[in-house]
Amino acid sequence: MSQGQTRTMESLQLPILLLALGVLLQLCSCSPPADTAVCTNGTSNCTVTNTYGSYTDRTVCHAANITYPKTEEELVAAVAAATSAKRKLKVATKHAHSVPKLSCPGGHEGTIISTARLNRTVHINADKRLITVESGMVLRDFIAAAAAAGLALPNAPYFYGLSIGGLLATGAHGSSLWGKGGAVHEYVVGIRIVTPASASRGFAMVRDLGVDDPDLDAAKVSLGVLGVISQVTFALEPLFKRSLTFVKRDDSDFAHQVAQWGLLHEFADLTWHPREGKVIYRQDDRVDVSTPGNGLSDLLIFRASPTDMLITARAAEEMMQTKNSTDVARCAAAKLQATTLEEQAYGFTNDGVSFTGYPVVGYQHRIQASGTCINSPEDGVLTSCAWDPRINGSFYYNSGFSVPLSKASALVADMQKIRDLNPDKFCTGIDGRLGMVIRYVKASSAYLGKPEDCVDLDVIYYRSHTYGISRLYADVVDEIEQMALNKYSGVPHWGKNRNFAFDGAIAKYPNANKFLLVKDRYDPDGLFSSEWSDQVLGIDGSPNIIKKGCAIEGLCVCSHDSHCAPEQGYFCRPGKVYREARVCSFIKD
Repeated sequence: MSQGQTRTMESLQLPILLLALGVLLQLCSCSPPADTAVCTNGTSNCTVTNTYGSYTDRTVCHAANITYPKTEEELVAAVAAATSAKRKLKVATKHAHSVPKLSCPGGHEGTIISTARLNRTVHINADKRLITVESGMVLRDFIAAAAAAGLALPNAPYFYGLSIGGLLATGAHGSSLWGKGGAVHEYVVGIRIVTPASASRGFAMVRDLGVDDPDLDAAKVSLGVLGVISQVTFALEPLFKRSLTFVKRDDSDFAHQVAQWGLLHEFADLTWHPREGKVIYRQDDRVDVSTPGNGLSDLLIFRASPTDMLITARAAEEMMQTKNSTDVARCAAAKLQATTLEEQAYGFTNDGVSFTGYPVVGYQHRIQASGTCINSPEDGVLTSCAWDPRINGSFYYNSGFSVPLSKASALVADMQKIRDLNPDKFCTGIDGRLGMVIRYVKASSAYLGKPEDCVDLDVIYYRSHTYGISRLYADVVDEIEQMALNKYSGVPHWGKNRNFAFDGAIAKYPNANKFLLVKDRYDPDGLFSSEWSDQVLGIDGSPNIIKKGCAIEGLCVCSHDSHCAPEQGYFCRPGKVYREARVCSFIKD
């Protein structure tokens, strides 16, 4: 290392340590996330956003009013009132974790219906293993209610702050190719949904969809455009135990293993750390309930952190994005954070208190999901979830996209080719501490569910608070994602991606036309639709927003240098491996 590099490393030791402390200092108490809808006059003159405080296009979403129904009768009344007035309608959930504009009605005259108070268990039939809950119940409470009755939801997202209605609307999932698979909607056997109706029927009606109703396949994953889900019935399984071990391996056979691993272990996933050339394999299977262990998942990334530490860590992250930093320093920071997470078993414990070694054995409801930063009473924002927009803390993009399992090996091989050209880019191009998470999802009968068995790639990466400011090595993720979507027939996660990824996506769903027919029957005036949903569903327009800096923001794929940031040295260029990609690359000269 040169003398200059040594001085640079010394100057960046404090930021590197602060980033690591941001991983270490997670607490048990926390200010829960604030309401994502804010009104200036009681429940009128409102704005709505997501839990991150920003949609992908950074626009402010307005609504004339918001209503908080507590019963199905109140929900019907809310839909009827808006329908009779021909007002646009959108649903907002308690924590609103969808990245795109799914909760924005558009314009200034729409109505927001919050399901936050529709959060109760309606009925449990333990003998038949059925549970019916209201759509606003968060996953945390659903899992607990099922476990109290001796039941378990076999698969779920790893974060339990999502509402039941919200996670169904976006097709949220865990990871499994076994049984019914990793998507939550595969365990749904009934939905009660409130939709607009004619004046003769009181402007709103409840549709009760059972397993024999073909419309259930439309309502299971609906993007919120059919109406408001009131209640959901799930078919569950007896409560069971799992045994979990994380195994680190060299990535030399990663391309082969990615297609096989999900077939070997029921709850398998993989996390790729490109710069280190390592893969973390999740070896996770059911075991007999008599197996000793009371393990718990309390993932570090979903725990509360001191607000001042989050702010300082973000400042360090921003410094890492500048020319005052070096790839050596960036990779050192990423490796330290990844090592810190690994040494703490990512937040898993053997008994709810401490980690003593693998395997971690525990009941399904204690292992499958976590998110303790949403649990505690308000503490004046002394602590918070890392992404809380009330502080200047973590701010990032989260891209999820799936490719057919049959093409996963070829995709991984191409990603490794991109990595091999300049491994250091991956310390910053993606979140180096978390790596690239790969989960498994089965093909679905839901019209907007996964068209075939697939692997789902989940990537988090830096986002500037300022429009048009490029992130370092933006071309890494952008080339991989364009390659996955175009070369390997991928589809974006309905709740996690940027605008460009949705362009043309609906054409990849063989049953899209069936979904649109149901939509037209349920809501012929399109009151639950918006400009955004019409674009995504291929009804009218494109989700691409073509303007200066649009590719930097993920609003478009660049076709001109102005779509990047030439004044910052970023120009529109072909991909390094997937030459059909068009990405914003940094050109020194």
